[in-house]
Amino acid sequence: MNTELSTQQTEKPLKDKGIREILLAGVFWRILVIEMILLVWSVVYKMASEGASGVDLMWYALRIILLVVVIIMFMMISLRRFLERRIIRPMEAIAEGNRRLDVAHPEVDNVPLEDDVAVEIREIVSTRAKMLEAILNVSNQRLQLVTFIKDTFGRYLSRKIVDEILESPEGRRIGGRRQTVTVLMSDLRGFSDLSDSRDPEEMVRILNRYLEAMTQVIQEYDGVIDEFIGDAILTVFGIPEERADDPARAVACALAMQQTLADLNRDLVADGLPPLEMGIGINTGPVVVGNLGSEARTKYGIVGAVVNVASRIESNTVGGQVLLGEATYTKVDAQLAAEPPMTVMMKGFKRPLVCYPVTAIGPPYDIRFNLKTPDPLVEICLPLQLWRLDGKKVVAGPIAGETRKLNETTFVVNFTELLLPLTNVKLLFTFCQDAHCFSDIYAKVIDVDHASQPPAYRLQVTYMDQEDRALLNRWIRAA
Repeated sequence: MNTELSTQQTEKPLKDKGIREILLAGVFWRILVIEMILLVWSVVYKMASEGASGVDLMWYALRIILLVVVIIMFMMISLRRFLERRIIRPMEAIAEGNRRLDVAHPEVDNVPLEDDVAVEIREIVSTRAKMLEAILNVSNQRLQLVTFIKDTFGRYLSRKIVDEILESPEGRRIGGRRQTVTVLMSDLRGFSDLSDSRDPEEMVRILNRYLEAMTQVIQEYDGVIDEFIGDAILTVFGIPEERADDPARAVACALAMQQTLADLNRDLVADGLPPLEMGIGINTGPVVVGNLGSEARTKYGIVGAVVNVASRIESNTVGGQVLLGEATYTKVDAQLAAEPPMTVMMKGFKRPLVCYPVTAIGPPYDIRFNLKTPDPLVEICLPLQLWRLDGKKVVAGPIAGETRKLNETTFVVNFTELLLPLTNVKLLFTFCQDAHCFSDIYAKVIDVDHASQPPAYRLQVTYMDQEDRALLNRWIRAA
């Protein structure tokens, strides 16, 4: 049994045999069978026709066997050389050519053949070359198409998202998966009002410069831009793959974005363009990630309360500020330098929204961004009117008031009516100076001094027309 098993193990399976073994073995056994049939037939015929004795038949059979051996040896030697030259070596050359085929350098692929090789084998080589050329052309076309798709749609979606959609069998299926992400929402302060006073083409150029600079920073920190919403950017950290450092990278990215905007503003001012201010809100939590919509119109994105909360957090920022939600702060608080938390009750929320202003993050990022130290407040009394805003809508006003102190970015104003901290307001000075009338000024209530009568509100300016700002600066310097 062991011998039989050993024989079975040493025998090569038919599927592993080459053309040389199969062809030569097939020829040998067929010649041998034919010769054995002739041998038996000759012996039987001699015995039947001549009545030869057993000894004569034995010698006759030996002569026939010797002749058969000679014939077989002659046939195998001559036929083997013939088959090797005409069939075996050409077919082995084709197989070797296939094994060493280099798709990157198809020009070096060739199959050497003798002049007297069969026409059918030459046709195989010729057909093979044409087939390889066609395959390479199709492969190159497909590669160019895939590259074009990735390059084109990579400008509308993250390159990672495009790769996931193209490479996954489920990439186009409507639906999603649940996972934890960190959402970064950034928005320019007063950009809509700035657009009203500027040429649309100029505003598009400014916006594109801003978006290009922010996109480079976001990509550097492996964020995925979900979409541009006008001058706002919705960025997600944690798709398509969730990573442990998503919250930290989001905070580092936000601080780097503020630094980059400061550099961009220097270039904008040098070009005679207005500087920009940006607020950023960050929140972490579970969302559904995937293809949203219908078979006719699909969008890859995220859905969840986390996005809404991040937007609300961002709405409480002033220019240059980065605010974190509690969920994000608790994950990275050991790495951060943050100011005391702000608490605000937002419409539609059952509990107060707690936000942490962040100014720095430690290793491995080591990024610090502080708001510019404001100039001292100067006592200047200017009459004004105020309207309370909810988003972009005026919901109350006008309320008459007067400035007590101010600098380029901060007003301390007296009003008789109550305003809550972080309320967005619109201001308008109710006078003109030297044929110059002020435009609308947008600000946010950042502090209230109730001890003062009437209450004194500290307002952080979020947008002011450049001419208005220049005139106020002259008055501040003169005071």
